[in-house]
Amino acid sequence: MKKEYNFSGSVKNPYSKKLKKQISIRIEDDTVEYFKKLASEIGIPYQNLMNMYLTECAEQNKRPVVSWK
Repeated sequence: MKKEYNFSGSVKNPYSKKLKKQISIRIEDDTVEYFKKLASEIGIPYQNLMNMYLTECAEQNKRPVVSWK
């Protein structure tokens, strides 16, 4: 390893705004199993499928139907 590195010619990562943020949330087992099953049928990881769905919801400004009974 070098003692000193020269970063004067470096450029900012153009993909840094598209990086994913790791979070921790509580999701019901049935919901996770639903996405795991669907993801295996499609052939992609279930976390990617959940991310794609949530991204679509955000882009389309979808709002959940919430009712208190």
